[in-house]
Amino acid sequence: MKTERNGSGSRLDLARAAAGALSGLLAGFAALAVAELLSAAVRPEAGPVVAVGGAAIDRTPASVKDWAIREFGTDDKLVLQSGIVVVLALLALALGLVALRHRRIGAAGVLLFGVVGALAAVSRPDASGPVDALPSLVGAVAGAALLYGLAGRLAQVPEGVAADAEAGGWDRRGFLVAATAAAAASAGVGALGRSFNASRGKDAIASRDGIVLPAPASPASAVPRGARLRVPGISPFVTSSKDFYRVDTALVVPKVDADAWRLRIRGKGVARETTVSFQDLLRRELVERDITLTCVSNEVGGPYVGNARWIGVRLADVLAECGVEPPARGGPADQLVARSVDGMTIGTPVDDVMDGRDALLALGMNGEPLPFEHGFPVRMVVPGLYGYVSACKWIEDIELTTFDAYDPYWVRRDWAAKAPVKTQSRIDTPKPFARPKAGTVMVAGVAWAQHRGIDKVEVRVDDGPWRTADLAAEDTRDTWRQWSFPWQAAPGGHTLTVRATDRTGAVQTAERTRTIPDGASGRHSVVITVI
Repeated sequence: MKTERNGSGSRLDLARAAAGALSGLLAGFAALAVAELLSAAVRPEAGPVVAVGGAAIDRTPASVKDWAIREFGTDDKLVLQSGIVVVLALLALALGLVALRHRRIGAAGVLLFGVVGALAAVSRPDASGPVDALPSLVGAVAGAALLYGLAGRLAQVPEGVAADAEAGGWDRRGFLVAATAAAAASAGVGALGRSFNASRGKDAIASRDGIVLPAPASPASAVPRGARLRVPGISPFVTSSKDFYRVDTALVVPKVDADAWRLRIRGKGVARETTVSFQDLLRRELVERDITLTCVSNEVGGPYVGNARWIGVRLADVLAECGVEPPARGGPADQLVARSVDGMTIGTPVDDVMDGRDALLALGMNGEPLPFEHGFPVRMVVPGLYGYVSACKWIEDIELTTFDAYDPYWVRRDWAAKAPVKTQSRIDTPKPFARPKAGTVMVAGVAWAQHRGIDKVEVRVDDGPWRTADLAAEDTRDTWRQWSFPWQAAPGGHTLTVRATDRTGAVQTAERTRTIPDGASGRHSVVITVI
C-alpha cells in the first residue's frame, strides 16, 4: 500500500507541476495579448516582441547579422521574432514552476520582463516617448496578476479544509475553470489587438491605391532587343517587385500615408530649409530609369541584387534648389544623412548624389507606386552605391553634414562609411551540383558594376583558360548585363568559374573577402557533374 500511495503522490506532484508550467505559459500569453491590444492604441512598433527584436538587431554584431541574412534571407525577421517568442515561452514555463512555491517571486519575474520590454521600446530610434512603454508594462501587470491568481489555485489546501482529494489537496477544478477562461480571454484580446493594428494602415493603403503616377518627363530608354537572353534558368532582366530582395531592420513594415508624408531638408550648406510633400514631388519633372540595386550583405554569387524600373525626382535638383553645393564646388557638407520613419540613418556622399548620375527620390517601381516593403511613399535610389549607404526607404528627413561629424547606423556597427558597388558576376545556370547531360551546356548569368558598366565576362572550366562569354546588349551602365557561354561539356565532375571586367578595365578580383566592411569580393564558382 505504501508503494501505491507513493506512486499516486508522484503522479499528483507531476500534475501540479504541469499545471504550474501551464500557468506560466498562460501568464505570458496574456501579457503579450494585452500588449498587442495596447500597441494598437500607441503604435505597433511599441509591442514587446517588436521592441525587443529591434533592440536585439541594434545590439547584434555585424558578423552575426550578416550570418542571419546569409542563412535565412528575407525570413530573418520571422526567425528572430519566433526565437524571441520561444525564449519567452521557456522563461514563462520556468516562472510558472517558481510560482508554485513563491507566488510573489513568479509574478515579479513577469513584471521584470515587462520592464525589459518597456526599456527596449523607449530606447528605439523612432520611439514616441514614454508612451511606448505602456504596452509592455500594462501587459506585464496583466500577466503577473494572472500568474499570481492561478498559482493560488495550485496552493496546497491547509489540513481540515475541504479539498479535491484526487488532486492531492489543490483546487484542480477551480484551476481548470480559471485557466480555460484566461486562455479564451487572452486569445480574444490578442485577436482584437491584431485586428486594430491591421486597421491602422488603412489610410496608408488607401493613399497608395489612389495614386496615379504621371507619365515621366524623361522616360527610360527602351530596353534593347538583345538585352534579354532566352536562356532557361537565367535571372530575368527586370526583377518583379514581389521578387525584389528586401534587406532592412524593420520588423514591422512602416505604412505611411502619402497625403500626410513630408520630407524635411536641412543642415550645413542648406540656404533654404525646405519641407516637401508627396504632391510637391508629383508636380515636379519626373524621370524614369532602369537601375540595378545591390545589398552589401550579398555574398559572391548571392541573391541580394535586382534590377527594376524606377520613377522619381532627381535628388540633385531638389538639393540645388535648397542652395546645396557639392564639396567639389566648395560646399561645406560632404555627407547626406537620410532618416527613415523607423529611425534608420543612412549616409551618402554628397558628391555622388550631385555628380550627374540618376540619384532619385523614387516614387514608383516597375510602373506602380512603391510597394510598402520597398519604401512607400518615397525612398532613395542611387546607382553605383551599396544600399546601406544610399537606398533609404520610408525617407522623411535629409540632413547635410560631414563624415567627420556623424556616423550613421551601419557605420557605427563597423561597416565602411563609403561603399561603391564592386564589380561582380554570377552563374545562374547550371545550378550548383546540377547533373547536365554531355554535349552543349549553356552556362549563363548576370554581371554588374553599376555606374561603370560591364565590358566583358569570361568563363573558366576547371583550371583551363579563360574564355569570353557572349554579352547581352547593354541597357545602361547602371543595370546588370546578362551573359551566356555555350560549353561543350565532357562527362565527369567540373568546376565552372566566372569573372567580369568593368568599363574602367578593372577585372573582378579573385581575392575572396566577406561582406564586412564594404562588400564581398571574389569569383563565383559552381561544381557540377556532367553525365
